[in-house]
Amino acid sequence: MTGPAPDWQPRLVALDIDGTLLKWVTGLGMSHEEVTPAVHDAVQRVLDAGAHVVLSSGRAPHNMTIVADKLDLHGHGERLWIIAANGAVVLRYPPAEVVHEVTFDARPAVAAVLAQHPEALVAVEERGIGYRVSGPFPDGELGGTTIIADVDDMVAQPVSRVIIRDPKATAEDFVALAANLGLQGTDYVVGWTAWLDLAPVGISKASGLEYVAQQLGVDRADVLAIGDGRNDIEMLQWAGRGVAMGQAVDEVKEKADAVTHSVDDDGAAVEIGRWFPAVGSGGMGR
Repeated sequence: MTGPAPDWQPRLVALDIDGTLLKWVTGLGMSHEEVTPAVHDAVQRVLDAGAHVVLSSGRAPHNMTIVADKLDLHGHGERLWIIAANGAVVLRYPPAEVVHEVTFDARPAVAAVLAQHPEALVAVEERGIGYRVSGPFPDGELGGTTIIADVDDMVAQPVSRVIIRDPKATAEDFVALAANLGLQGTDYVVGWTAWLDLAPVGISKASGLEYVAQQLGVDRADVLAIGDGRNDIEMLQWAGRGVAMGQAVDEVKEKADAVTHSVDDDGAAVEIGRWFPAVGSGGMGR
């Protein structure tokens, strides 16, 4: 696979959050909400060079603006573009303003999944607050406030994303489940655990990133994307250079153009440093 020219420099850097910018807390389905100095400095060099940094995550919008603040992304005077809910929601910040959203009728897909996993938990975002949930999720897996609600009520109207979680199952169980169900009219992505994101057909981080790139007048060839999860695959394939984190599953690494260090070794900072080197660094192996 031909890589970018040695003097290439991205005009847009799209970054996943959990497992890319933030380290996982061992044994828990949550991230350590702290940005390392190496990652913070690398992101600032991108901004200093006049390129755009776009956060792209499965998180809800209110859980992403917190990370934007930690990275000081809005210190260069321009409102940010943020891709939330795996591409279904695009917002500007600050202040948080949804400028693009795609919704779908989730009822058939939710019913089909619950028929196979009747004890699974269901969550739908309650914009600006947190989530409506069918029951308590494991600690730390959902940010914001959770409100117990009836599943039928949660999906009675079109939604941008549905989370289905079965703490008694495995990620492999959900990969097989989604493939076997077919889920007509709905796209899906399986997380690190038995976590299934249901989304509108054709919607992914790639579609959200394409929308943002069009608004900014940036060609996909000039985009660097970094991520670690199955929900990053489309984005890594769409970007001019898509890079998987070192701890990513093989399925993600195989679809990426390159693999960087793990999140524990500041892999995102290492990759960014290839194209936006610190003064006197010599380009970090460019």
